[in-house]
Amino acid sequence: MRTGEPLPSVGDVLAALATGLWHWDTATGLVTVDAEAARLLGLPPEPATLTEAQTRARFHPVDWNEITGVVRLAVAEGTLAEVRIRIMDGDGKIVRVVRSRSKPSYDPERQAYELIGTLQEVTEPAPGTAAARSAVTGDWRRSREAFLLDAGRALAEARSTAEVLRVAGGLSMPGFSPDGLVVFGVQGDRLTITGQHGHQPADMNPFSDMPLDTPYPAADVVRTGRAVYLSSPEQYKERYPVTWPLARVFGRRSWAFLPLTAGGRTMGAWMAAFTYPVAFTPDERAVLTTVARMLAQALSRAGAAESERELTEGLQRSMLPSLGPEIPGMRVAARYIPTGGGLQVGGDWYDLIPLPSGRFALVIGDVQGHDVRAAGLMGQLRIALRAYAAEGHRPDAVLSRASRFLHGVTHAGDDPPADLRFATCLYVEADPPTGRLEIARAGHPHPVIRMADGTVMMRPTAGGLPLGIDPDADYPTTRFTLEPGETLMLCTDGLIETGGHDLESGWRRLRATLEDHAGDLESLADALVQAVHGPSSHHTTGPLADRREDDIALLLLCRPGDGCGCGDAVAVRPPVRRTLLSVAQDEPDRIAEARQHLRELLHDWRSADQVDSAVLLVSEMVTNVLVHTDADALLLAEVVGEGAGRRLRVEVFDSGDDLPHRRRPGELASSGRGLMLIELLADAWGVDPRGEGKSIWFELYEPGGPAAGLSEGAA
Repeated sequence: MRTGEPLPSVGDVLAALATGLWHWDTATGLVTVDAEAARLLGLPPEPATLTEAQTRARFHPVDWNEITGVVRLAVAEGTLAEVRIRIMDGDGKIVRVVRSRSKPSYDPERQAYELIGTLQEVTEPAPGTAAARSAVTGDWRRSREAFLLDAGRALAEARSTAEVLRVAGGLSMPGFSPDGLVVFGVQGDRLTITGQHGHQPADMNPFSDMPLDTPYPAADVVRTGRAVYLSSPEQYKERYPVTWPLARVFGRRSWAFLPLTAGGRTMGAWMAAFTYPVAFTPDERAVLTTVARMLAQALSRAGAAESERELTEGLQRSMLPSLGPEIPGMRVAARYIPTGGGLQVGGDWYDLIPLPSGRFALVIGDVQGHDVRAAGLMGQLRIALRAYAAEGHRPDAVLSRASRFLHGVTHAGDDPPADLRFATCLYVEADPPTGRLEIARAGHPHPVIRMADGTVMMRPTAGGLPLGIDPDADYPTTRFTLEPGETLMLCTDGLIETGGHDLESGWRRLRATLEDHAGDLESLADALVQAVHGPSSHHTTGPLADRREDDIALLLLCRPGDGCGCGDAVAVRPPVRRTLLSVAQDEPDRIAEARQHLRELLHDWRSADQVDSAVLLVSEMVTNVLVHTDADALLLAEVVGEGAGRRLRVEVFDSGDDLPHRRRPGELASSGRGLMLIELLADAWGVDPRGEGKSIWFELYEPGGPAAGLSEGAA
């Protein structure tokens, strides 16, 4: 250039450098480009004014979204906006890649962004060259998108603060990875250390409990909500001379401090420190900012979940009882496992209540629903049941009063009620010295008996409607004796039905666990929980399992003796497998229960024909009582002995005085064959007067051993 010639214009200089100018105003929605910028966009090389839609059509769709994000980030941080843009032709093919550098600004009055910057073509390396292979290997866009996708997925799946911090510490950022991470929280007017990675715990003591007005980058970020990037120790020392000595000892070369913002609130700061210089380009800042946002959301979710768990555990601990001191002559074990959804509170409960008579009551129940309302009703109902039991009422009266109470609570003030709730319940009054149980049931699953020899049977009991449905409902009482060595299991339907099971298949699963278990009562309770959920991690007297589907409450009551595994074994005696069942005059449908009950008792009997005979005879005997007397029938069945040659004895008691006698019915007669069948099928039988009433009995001897002698009174 000769002396005295005019200087070329800025546009001429940029054109000579193949660099175009563009101006974008979001308020007007117009983009102005000079001739070189127009050429780079694939337009005729002349100045032009385009709409946003026209400009967007020239850019790759992903890159247009990239520009908008980088512009907002640059305005927030007061930095340059730099982004690579793929230019498309009319057929959707990439014709070139350009780099845009600009200094965007934001006008709050117009609520609009304005961008003035340059466009310059990026020369791609020739295919097959070392530079091309390097470019493919280090493709910044692909690696960044893959990293953010993986990081977002991992942080979204983290369930606790510790897990979020572990995931954050393991993040490997594309092209630059920090060797030190710290998550700062805020408590009052001070910084706290929520978690860290790459430091010894003691190293962070100077930064913990630091006042927010301290000239420290993390405190600055929390106060202002703006990120702080320090690319060199010199920058750190210049901006934060007071706290630079604290950071110098770690030997780092670059630092990024970013706000952790969730729901519009800055909840803390995240520090990423590097042992090598980092320029913190717009691309790198975009990655760090995105990770900080995901980290803040993950910490917010984890904090809320931990608060819910703490609330749940506190609520359940306050509502569920401890089992208290040991009960002479009995052993008790209990488990409670809450549901995994929502606040993890529900309506299942159990209780153990000392009674004025010296007996005690076992209660288990389930209020409909899995929410705070259900938990509240459960607490009220449990207190009401304890009060009625403490007054000395019998089991049927306790449940009747509880049903009336729950009906009044759920129907108060609404007609019809807006939130009708009911509860199932099973109430057992136990006498430790004798093992006698009196049971009243309100729509709840039947109890289960595990006998001394390992035989497991569901014990049918009389019952009424769930509590709260009918305030005048009746609850009949079932009585039987828990023999030494036997275990009673009470549970809510969650234990049976969890895992996609119905009552039948779920019961088979639990039965197998009960029969196969050989440990003590506590380990049996654990085994039942593990059969449903796998290893347990949290329960009332030990670990209790994390729940997925429905609440579970479980109570086990054992009368010590041979076979139960709960200690205090009695003197060795021949094994006896015994069951007792009552059938009332108005319960003829329970004859079918009696037949099934006997089949379960004889589940391992050697002769299937004898089992069929026994079932037929029981059906005949119980039916005769209901048809020919006005009394109820009481069925007692027991298997005596072990190995081959066991003896089955079945007795049916009634309070009638008329003794049965043989009849010779004609071919067309519909009755009169009961005693003939007994005489034909039984090995021994008889009728015994009992003072008030009588019993008719029969015996069968299992093949494969010496037959037992006939009992006294055999016909």
